[in-house]
Amino acid sequence: MGAREGRNLKCMRQGFLSIGLAVMAAGCAQISVTDQPVAPEVSGSDQTRPVSRPESVATAVRPPAGARTVEQFDTTSAEEKKAAAAAAQDAQASGAGRLLGRTVASLGDPAKPGLWIKTPLVRQPGKGRVVYPKNGKAVELELIPLDGPATAGSRMSLAALRVIEAPLTDLPEVEVYAE
Repeated sequence: MGAREGRNLKCMRQGFLSIGLAVMAAGCAQISVTDQPVAPEVSGSDQTRPVSRPESVATAVRPPAGARTVEQFDTTSAEEKKAAAAAAQDAQASGAGRLLGRTVASLGDPAKPGLWIKTPLVRQPGKGRVVYPKNGKAVELELIPLDGPATAGSRMSLAALRVIEAPLTDLPEVEVYAE
């Protein structure tokens, strides 16, 4: 590869990164932060309806209005993350849960606190765990239905992605288990 191609490749990477950051910042600017828990929505055939949220998700602390960094958006405590990782490891060691399938997970709404995954692999909210096969890390979390075919991707919370140490800017493939 010549020097010119190398410079062009570097410029393209910087351009994509800038576009991605601009899109994420624009999305964050649209976020309304309130003290009230917000129920996730499940799309139906012709309308969207709220779904009741499990207590652990409903009481999570929302990020501050001026949040800009990963640490500011991730309001899940270290203790909560440690407990969720330990519970998932215990479940994994005992063979508990039912494998629902593998899915490609992207970063979900960073302003939605807690440990959760929105996935088309479930039809009802519930508890489960996600395993990142690349490193074997697992996290116990809330399973939230996402309308679409089972082959569609999923959206995972910032805190959950951090617990399993998956890259925030990649599209990691994870295994999803239901309790």
